[in-house]
Amino acid sequence: MRGRLFGTDGVRGVAGRDLTAELAMDLSVAAAHVLGDAGAFHVSVGRRGRPIAVVGRDPRASGEFLEAAVVAGLASSGVDVLRLGVLPTPAVAYLTSALGADLGVMLSASHNPAPDNGIKFFTRGGYKLPDAVENEIERRLGEKWDRPIGASVGRVRDAYGEADRYVSHLLTTLPHRLDGLRVVVDCAHGAAHMVAPEALLRAGAEVETIGAAPDGLNINDGAGSTHLDTLKEVVVKRGADLGVAYDGDADRCLAVTGSGEEIDGDQIMAILALAMHADGRLVGDTVVATVMSNLGFKIALRNAGLTMVETAVGDRYVLEAMQEGGYNLGGEQSGHVIMRDHATTGDGLLTSLQLIAEVARSGRSLAELATAMTKMPQVLVNVRDVTKSKASAPELRAAVEKAEAELGDTGRVLLRPSGTEPIIRVMVEAESHERAAAVANHLAQVVRTVCG
Repeated sequence: MRGRLFGTDGVRGVAGRDLTAELAMDLSVAAAHVLGDAGAFHVSVGRRGRPIAVVGRDPRASGEFLEAAVVAGLASSGVDVLRLGVLPTPAVAYLTSALGADLGVMLSASHNPAPDNGIKFFTRGGYKLPDAVENEIERRLGEKWDRPIGASVGRVRDAYGEADRYVSHLLTTLPHRLDGLRVVVDCAHGAAHMVAPEALLRAGAEVETIGAAPDGLNINDGAGSTHLDTLKEVVVKRGADLGVAYDGDADRCLAVTGSGEEIDGDQIMAILALAMHADGRLVGDTVVATVMSNLGFKIALRNAGLTMVETAVGDRYVLEAMQEGGYNLGGEQSGHVIMRDHATTGDGLLTSLQLIAEVARSGRSLAELATAMTKMPQVLVNVRDVTKSKASAPELRAAVEKAEAELGDTGRVLLRPSGTEPIIRVMVEAESHERAAAVANHLAQVVRTVCG
C-alpha cells in the first residue's frame, strides 16, 4: 500500500518516475470531481454549466508532458481549461480567483532541482487545499465515473495574455513608486523570468536581470533564493541599491543589500510589519510566523509593541492562522511572505515590490531598514536515519528542557521530526554562534543515542 500522496505542498516527486503522466491525469480527474463538481452550478460567480480550471507551470522540461496530462484529465472530465503557460505559483492562485475559476493547477517543484516536479491545486478563490479536500481527492483516485461525450467534454484554450492581469494587479498594490532605485533581480531560471522584470520596470525601477534564461533543465541551478552568491556579486559589482531573488515558482523572495549582505524572510517581515504598523495597516498589530523564525524577529516585534503568533512550519499553516485571526501579514524565514490584503498565498514578486517600495518611501537603504531586527545566531543540525516516533522520548525531553534552562532568555531550542524524511531537526539559537553550535551538537548526540 502506498503512503499519502499529498505532502506539505501538493504532490511532488521525480517527474517520470514518482510523478508520472498517468498519475498526473488521474489526480486531475479526481480533482475535477471533487473541486469541479462543487462549482459546476455555483451561481455566486455569475455563471452555470461546465466548471473552469486554470493551469500554469514553471519552465521545467517535465512540465510540458505533465501539463498535457493534467489538461487532458480535466477536459475529459467535463472541465473547461485555460492554459496560462509559464507563470509563478501566486499568479495561478490570483488568476484562479480573478477569472472566477472553480479550481487552479500549478505544476512546479518550487526550489527543487529540475528532475523534480509537483502538482498543486487551488480551490475557488485561489486558496491551497485543506487536508480534508486532499484526502478526498486521493480517495477518489481510480474510481469509476461516467465520462462526458460530445458537447459535454471540456474545451481547452490558451490564455497566456492573462500574465498582464497579474502584473497589473501587483502594481495596484504599490504604496510608492520605485523611481531612482537600481535593482538586480534573480529569477532562478524559473517561472518569474518574464513577469518579475516587467513588474519592476513598470513600477519605475532600473532593473538588471540574472537567472532569466530557462532552458527546461537549469531551474534553481546555482541561481535564485537558494543560491545567492551570484546575486551578491552582481549587486556589488554594478553598484546597485539592492537585489532580490525568487525560487523556481516565485512564491518566495529573499533580498541582498547594496553591500551584498543577505536579508532573509524574518528581516523582510520585520521591515514590512513596522511600515504597516506606522501606517495603521497591520491588523491587530500582529504578525504570524512559524516556530523556525529567529528569536531576534520576535524580540524586534515585542520592542515595537507588536505581537507574533507562532505556527507549525509551512506557509499553509501560517495562512490558516492568519485567516482565523483576521491578520494580514505572515510568513516564513525562507522567504514565503503572505500579504493577505493582496494575495491568498506567498508571493515573491509582491513581497519584493512592497519591500523595495519601503526603501523608496523611507529614503533609507535596505541595510538601514534591516537593523530593525538583530538576528540571533542560529544553528540547525539534521540528525539522519533515526526513528522519528522517539522524538518525544522522556530522555530527550529532559535534555531539551535542561538546555533551554541554561540558555534562559538569550536563546531557545526547537526539536522536530521531518515531515518527509527519517530526520530529526535540532535547531538552537543563542547569544553566540559558538554557544548555539555547542548546544545543538550536544542535543544531536542525545538524539542519535535515544532515537538511533
